[in-house]
Amino acid sequence: MTDITSTPSQPGSVMRLILSVPVIGWIAKDLLHGDKDNIWYLLVAILSLWAAAVMTWGVPALYLPAVCFVPVMFVILLFITRG
Repeated sequence: MTDITSTPSQPGSVMRLILSVPVIGWIAKDLLHGDKDNIWYLLVAILSLWAAAVMTWGVPALYLPAVCFVPVMFVILLFITRG
């Protein structure tokens, strides 16, 4: 009789590179292996940083994220039209 044990797979080289970056890696490890509520903490932190940026730099910090997402939306619209 054979005993089949599953070993955890090693992350790829790109994932190891992302996980090795100090702050981003800690957040990514928490999202991958931590509690399921960690995503909400991340979203609140991102919104808080955005609000602090708006309070610091004003209107440019408010509309620059929208300008940055224009190419993303363009690609999404291209995918939608391709079917």
